[in-house]
Amino acid sequence: MVIPPTAKPTNKLSNDLARTLPHLQLDEHGRSALADCPGSIEALDRLERAGLLVEATRLIAHALPAREAVWWACVCSRYTAASGANQAAETQVRDAAEEWVRKPTDEHRRSAMKQAEMAGFSSAEAWAAVGAFWSGDSMAPPEAPKVPPQPHFTGLAVGGSVALASSRGPASRRDARLQRFLSSAKDIMTGGAGRIEVEAD
Repeated sequence: MVIPPTAKPTNKLSNDLARTLPHLQLDEHGRSALADCPGSIEALDRLERAGLLVEATRLIAHALPAREAVWWACVCSRYTAASGANQAAETQVRDAAEEWVRKPTDEHRRSAMKQAEMAGFSSAEAWAAVGAFWSGDSMAPPEAPKVPPQPHFTGLAVGGSVALASSRGPASRRDARLQRFLSSAKDIMTGGAGRIEVEAD
């Protein structure tokens, strides 16, 4: 019996580095690390090996499809979720963003933005929800002429969400969190759910 070769997982990360590069906010070290890099997939590996973890998360935020990117932001926010007075409000915002991921209708997109507004745009959860809203075809009210968001807006929101999630609480935990977030993203890139356990106190 001939066993067919295992199919290589499809990578959902856009390999168009030229599109994402302007949004990575690279310093000289980062630009050097990506010199002559042919695409986003290799760029991600190079940024990680150079220890540029924040820049690596920005690349993923811009190079993943919008639904996967917003889902990833929700996963990261859940990992460092608050356990105090803000927990219920942040959970509500994240739930709205996740509802859009599950069913990306205009109604759910606008509901996510409403929740982000109510939360004051101050949390990782809120910016995940903004990422959902900016994925649509208009930032204007439904009855108004359409005002399309710029193509990179969802990536900006998701990158900001992930950065906020990584920096909650003790600064000493940030790099370990970013490593977990990158592992989550790699799972999502190949079709997984990217879930990670909630961080222990």
